[in-house]
Amino acid sequence: MAQMLSAVAMVGAASAASPIVTKSLVGVDAPASGITVVSRQDVRPDGASAVGDLTLSVSDLPMLSCHYIQKGLFFPAPDVPMASLVSLLMSSLSRALAIFPTLAGRLVTLPDDRVVIRCNDAGVEFRHAVAPNLSLDDFIVPDADVPTKLTKDLFPMDRTVSYDGHRRPLTSFQVTVLGDGAVFIGIVANHAVVDGTSFWHFFNTWAALCRGASPKLPDFRRNFFGESTAVLRFPGGVGPAVTFDADAPLRERVFHFSADAIRELKAITNRRPSGGQDAEVYGKMAHDPKNPEGLSAISSFQSLCAQIWLSVTRARQRLAPDATSTFRMAVNCRHRLRPAISPVYFGNAIQSAATTATVAELASNDLRWAAAKLNASLAAYDDGAIRRAAAAWQGAPRCFPLGNPDGAVITMGSSNRFPMYEGNDFGWGRPLAVRSGRANKFDGKMSAFPARAGDGSVDIEVCLAPDTMAALLRDSEFMQFVS
Repeated sequence: MAQMLSAVAMVGAASAASPIVTKSLVGVDAPASGITVVSRQDVRPDGASAVGDLTLSVSDLPMLSCHYIQKGLFFPAPDVPMASLVSLLMSSLSRALAIFPTLAGRLVTLPDDRVVIRCNDAGVEFRHAVAPNLSLDDFIVPDADVPTKLTKDLFPMDRTVSYDGHRRPLTSFQVTVLGDGAVFIGIVANHAVVDGTSFWHFFNTWAALCRGASPKLPDFRRNFFGESTAVLRFPGGVGPAVTFDADAPLRERVFHFSADAIRELKAITNRRPSGGQDAEVYGKMAHDPKNPEGLSAISSFQSLCAQIWLSVTRARQRLAPDATSTFRMAVNCRHRLRPAISPVYFGNAIQSAATTATVAELASNDLRWAAAKLNASLAAYDDGAIRRAAAAWQGAPRCFPLGNPDGAVITMGSSNRFPMYEGNDFGWGRPLAVRSGRANKFDGKMSAFPARAGDGSVDIEVCLAPDTMAALLRDSEFMQFVS
């Protein structure tokens, strides 16, 4: 707290030179949620960028049809004046943008149809909002759906498509102060510019600068797939739409799985059968040349995902037995490529690993079987698989088909390993909870968050069609693991 207070004192002395421009408000936003924006500022990096243009990679380009990422954190009430705190957040944001100039730039399509990030220091928008009639308890409600009519107004640029970064900021920020003094810090970031790893790297850096710590510097090199000539063309400059129905009815919940529950799931999935048909299946998987690591260790997270796959497929009661159920998991390629990419590579370095089974197979087999399927798929997702997928995309470029077109897909995004609580103390306490906006949500979209306790427990944000969610909540096999 002493570091933060000294930084607050410095803000007033530096404010005259700060690259922050306040926008006058003709009126104020007053949506039905009661979250009102009271000021908007343009914030620019506090130093000129020397990065220049960065071409979107084969991992960035497919994300142009995705919504901007929307993630944020609730914090306890600070014990400094709010005006000083907001000034400190903007000042440290300006310094963070100088370290990450891509976030303060714009997208530009060149004459040869390559899309680049132009690091031109155009700046970002910072909003200060208040919600005097709301408290933390209105947002974090045990055993209840996420109040999405409230959470959506914690974020600016709601449902903005990443291609729109040609004309809109690549990042936007909102600090919302609730009536009980709790604070929510929300970041909205262009998904063609960052993936989850990069998003939380920036969040950690902003927090570190705010509390006077030294951040980890990013790596902007884009040479891990060599020079690609593949482009996506959008005639007339009309960008892509999202590939799913963003207005389809959904229910959203955050399910908490304790460390004990996850240990129990892992113990079940790593128990090998002694004989019979299951043993034959495991033997074939273990000796599959596409699975060089065999089934030596099914991880805790794979075990949890297997239970979710079984339970959600069962809850989708209209699926035919011969329908194919697909579990898609976002895979961080940084450590899987050879040579490995820098862990601080700033951009998208993700692909989607798909595991499939028929509805009948999932119904007739157990948790160990489903977990072994996931384990085999992920073990095989190595350097060769990543490069084959990149080459296939370059042969037929397209936007990433995010969504659930056949009603039988589960897509697991984010990661319980992301430093959402760790490293995100801005100077007045650790975060209290993670929440997201409406971006990229559809029936079957899930996001993994580390739980606040830091003991291996996990929170899974689950979006499902209303009837599927109702059936899942009645599933005793699933709910026995939920705290």
